[in-house]
Amino acid sequence: MTALLSLHLLAALLAPLLVRWWGRQAFLVLALAPGAGFVWTVLQLRTVLAGDDVRETVPWIPALDLDVALRLDALALTFAALVTGVGALVFVYCARYFGPDDEGTGRFAGTLTAFAGSMLGLVLADDLLLLYVFWELTTVFSFLLIGGSGRRLAARRAASQALVLTTAGGLAMLVGLIVIGQASGSFRLSEVVADPGSGTAVVWGAVLVLAGAVTKSALVPFHFWLPAAMEAPTPVSAYLHAAAMVKAGVYLVARLAPGLADVPGWRPLVLGLGVATMLVGGYRALRQKDLKLLLAFGTVSQLGFLVTLVGAGSRELAAAGLVMTLAHALFKSTLFLTVGVIDHATGTRDLTRLSGLGRRLPVLAVAGTAAAASMAGLPPLLGFVGKEAAFTALLDGGLPDRTAALAVLVGLVAGSVLTAAYTARFVWGAFARKPGSGDTEVGHAPEPLFLAAPVVLALTGLVLGPASPLLDGLVAAHADTLPLLAPEVEHLALWHGWQPALALSALTVAGGAVLFVLRVPVQRLQRRTAVGASADEGYWNVLQGVDRLSVLVTGTTQRGSLPAYLGTILVAVLALPGVLLLTRAPWPGEWRAWDTPVQAVVGVVVVTAGALTLRIRQRLSAVLVVGVTGYGIAVVFALQGAPDLALTQFLVETLTLVVFVLVLRKLPKDITERHRPRERAVRGVIAVAVGAFMAAVGAVALSARTAVPVSEGWPGPAYDFGGGKNVVNVTLVDIRAWDTLGEVSLLVVAATGVASLVFLRRRTGGVDRAPRTELAQQRRRARRAPRDRWLAATATLDPARRSVVLEVVTRLLFHTITVFSLYLVFSGHNEPGGGFAGGLVAGLALVLRYLAGGRYELGEAAPVAPGLLLGSGLLFAGATGVVGLALGAGVLQTAVLETTLPVLGDVKLVTSLFFDVGVYLIVVGLVLDVLRSLGAELDRQEDQEDPVELDPGEMVLR
Repeated sequence: MTALLSLHLLAALLAPLLVRWWGRQAFLVLALAPGAGFVWTVLQLRTVLAGDDVRETVPWIPALDLDVALRLDALALTFAALVTGVGALVFVYCARYFGPDDEGTGRFAGTLTAFAGSMLGLVLADDLLLLYVFWELTTVFSFLLIGGSGRRLAARRAASQALVLTTAGGLAMLVGLIVIGQASGSFRLSEVVADPGSGTAVVWGAVLVLAGAVTKSALVPFHFWLPAAMEAPTPVSAYLHAAAMVKAGVYLVARLAPGLADVPGWRPLVLGLGVATMLVGGYRALRQKDLKLLLAFGTVSQLGFLVTLVGAGSRELAAAGLVMTLAHALFKSTLFLTVGVIDHATGTRDLTRLSGLGRRLPVLAVAGTAAAASMAGLPPLLGFVGKEAAFTALLDGGLPDRTAALAVLVGLVAGSVLTAAYTARFVWGAFARKPGSGDTEVGHAPEPLFLAAPVVLALTGLVLGPASPLLDGLVAAHADTLPLLAPEVEHLALWHGWQPALALSALTVAGGAVLFVLRVPVQRLQRRTAVGASADEGYWNVLQGVDRLSVLVTGTTQRGSLPAYLGTILVAVLALPGVLLLTRAPWPGEWRAWDTPVQAVVGVVVVTAGALTLRIRQRLSAVLVVGVTGYGIAVVFALQGAPDLALTQFLVETLTLVVFVLVLRKLPKDITERHRPRERAVRGVIAVAVGAFMAAVGAVALSARTAVPVSEGWPGPAYDFGGGKNVVNVTLVDIRAWDTLGEVSLLVVAATGVASLVFLRRRTGGVDRAPRTELAQQRRRARRAPRDRWLAATATLDPARRSVVLEVVTRLLFHTITVFSLYLVFSGHNEPGGGFAGGLVAGLALVLRYLAGGRYELGEAAPVAPGLLLGSGLLFAGATGVVGLALGAGVLQTAVLETTLPVLGDVKLVTSLFFDVGVYLIVVGLVLDVLRSLGAELDRQEDQEDPVELDPGEMVLR
């Protein structure tokens, strides 16, 4: 099973490349993935019918006791066969549905393959959390498939609507699954069904799980997203919205019904929403003119029917529900594919404009009519077997309450009448010749491969009707997990003799025929009794209301005053955690002012610098004084024996000062005082109170520790498993490597954000290099006067802005600083340093070049795009995890390589060094991006507005 899921993943990754090579023919190759899944599923039939199941368990997150637990039983086999079998045929259909030159086919192929794998994983999952992961994957891929290329507004709206509703339901379901898992004491799905526990928690958990199933399977009141999703291509409608995705809710209800059907509230919700959905969907289908929309509302109706059967909690209704699920997947996917062929051949899906296609497309007409007959419940199709089994179950007492069984039976019979009516409307609209209308022109006859999928699916539904006894063992394997409420078991068969259920089936067909014959007055009645509001309009009204509320709240609270925001946050901190700290916190029994008098001196300096900041009125001076506080903290780190922290703090503080200076160039020199004395007094009180609060928090936190710090046990493992003596560095690149990877990813995002806020032109390729003619003149001058050329591009600066001393110092120190940065990277595993510190040092070397020579000098020093460094560093750091796996270690775990080389002798290499190299590249790229955006880019904008050095036409971008 894991191999099948891996095969789908590999096929999804290769799909765009295969489509680029072979065009639409690549779908035939991609069909092998679900096809292999179907073959494997069928081969497990004998094992499942023998009463066994197939299980696979692969450790995933051992610390959380989370495994990739997969299980194939009768229910999973049924749905897996639908997902893979229908999926393979839909892929074959796609090979002719898309044109040879259609744009975005590769992306569509990859997404559809990924969806197929996710849906297969969903029905095989035997862990509640794993099931949720696959559940949300189907949501995401369905969003991408519905939205398509994103160019059409209707598709984008439909995709976002489906995403919002199904994600909201999925989050509610996640809470329910966690509640049920905690109540039952296990997150293994098979164990939860066997013993779900009891109590109020289980009741609410069941309700929340049903919320996820209801939204996913488009039940009332969330049914409106499914018709809107018909904006997707026809293969998506046939696969996701007929055979696969919407069946996820049906599957979940069927899977949990053996354990939760007797939980209070389960049956009323399942039966009430199911019957209501069947009636609403059937009623809405009667007035649709678009064949695809007619089938969409019909799907909504049938989903209500299926949920009612599989969720009722009885053996006989579960058996009927499983048969109807098979039948529905076959006939509804056939009908959607049929509509796709009609749309391709005629260019329209409007049933009022179609006429005579039964004679023009006879093969398609036969397949579509057979599938429609199954949907209407006509013999000898499989749909007739399932519908009669449902009626028989309810007549024989398929529910504990006979009154409820009668009410549900009446609702299902009424819904089946509507089903027969809109089925007749579909066949008439798609294939019949309308009076007074000529035959619809067929642009091009469909190829045999285009017709293969609907023909095979329709034929399967036709064959399985008379052969339904062969399904009895598979259906019974699942149905027997529920209690039998009828006097005896009703086996599947096409003919059970003359009985009430047969009469009800005949009644539904006759009633549907009457509604179809009277379709004109029925449509007139529907228009007269139409309700002004709809669920779809209600959804958009709710979204607009939320938008208006957010605008109101934002306008009320967000006034653009940073001091007001900060003051509000700090007052809230003082009012809530501050009060608890004063009243509940365990205060230290002993106070110690300092460990060494030098700490007191540093503290006085830091406090003095903070106080001076309040009196200084020049921005640059204030920033420099604030920097003293940061350097003071670095000294404290050094005094406390933390050289790594001290080094990093020094470097970060220095780079922060540089960034401040770059930004302050665009701000007024002096700080303007606009606040009244009362406002200053209030701010002073808040500042002092918060400072005292944070000092108290530090004291309480240090004295409250009772357990032995985990870090005390790290030095030994750091050397034994991480191969390094510097515990801080080994922690960052090995013990907590996942945290570090997440943090450097945030650095990449931050750098991208800064650049996007500053750049007014395209960011990619924006490396400012000095004009070649200017450099050539500079080299000639350098040959005549070598001392006049200390840096590569300083000749492009205005002489008044040059500093020979700074140029000489930069020339002497730049390469030394760069080498020192590399030393920090390579020595960081055993000595203070590492990739982060080394990257900061290299970044400061670039800062020095920029300050000495301007933006062109920066371009000469680092002629590379910052984005390339950022992306390469992130890729380098992430790829280290793969290297660890290849060498037998865990993901991102250090592997130690030791060998003896000539001359060098014994050599020891740890793979985490490469992780550090990736961090180094990211930090250098971040600094370079800051210099390019806040430095060089602002210089360029200033030069274009008031050229000082060169004309704009001479500026070269490379």
